Amino acid sequence: MTATYEKRILRVLDYIHDHPAGDLSLDQLADVAAMSRFHWHRVFRAVTGETCAQAVRRIRLHRAASALLLTQDSLAQIAQAVGYPNQGSFSRAFTEAYGASPAGFRKAPSHFPSRPDFKTGDYPMHPVALREEPARRLVGLAHQGSYHLIGKRFESFGALCETRSLWPQMGPLTAIYYDDPDSIPETALRSFAGGVFTGAEIPEGMEEKQIVGGKTAVLTYKGAYSGISAAYHSLFGGWLPSSGEEPAEAPCYEIYLNNPREVAPEELLTEICLPLK
Repeated sequence: MTATYEKRILRVLDYIHDHPAGDLSLDQLADVAAMSRFHWHRVFRAVTGETCAQAVRRIRLHRAASALLLTQDSLAQIAQAVGYPNQGSFSRAFTEAYGASPAGFRKAPSHFPSRPDFKTGDYPMHPVALREEPARRLVGLAHQGSYHLIGKRFESFGALCETRSLWPQMGPLTAIYYDDPDSIPETALRSFAGGVFTGAEIPEGMEEKQIVGGKTAVLTYKGAYSGISAAYHSLFGGWLPSSGEEPAEAPCYEIYLNNPREVAPEELLTEICLPLK
């Protein structure tokens, strides 16, 4: 696929992420891509594996799930912010995708640490194992800003892998998180979205990162990505103080074991890896 089509895919994915409450109709996205409505839909689905409507719905509802956990905004405010005309249509779509109503999702015990009224000590429990992790060579795209918005970079990374036929050279999708979101302004948070790479030359437009490997605490989190911050509270506030272990001078990283386009949010599996001394 030529660079022109690649740029069109990336432009549309960025547009969806940047305008969740805007006009994301097929006609509008075709205009953003500068292609005919009929042909654009075929190109988008062939590259991303989703229809435009499926991608818009998934991205909007992920933004809503994050807002439910990270803000005190009302359900009506969140519905409007992610492009739903009323609270009823938003609730129906969210319940179908997440298996819980927006209000129920917000109150779920596993999400308590992500909430502003979280009380220290109420940590959800997740399995943690000590492992010797291998060194990993990653390629991908840098992201700056809220960790909950790193999905935008993963969308672009996936599109690049598809248009350049890189998937045979890719291992698991992986993200590196360099900063503590409780001590660094959200706009300054640094992260990296990519995958384990077995190829030779770094693909054009991507960066290379190295994970050294070694002794690592690995927490397995099951559930929607929007609730992952709760698992970090469990790891650092529950497991680590009683483990006798000490973190290494290296950032945490996450390994994604399945695909949000193929399984329901509650079935997503993520390994949160904390390098140890």
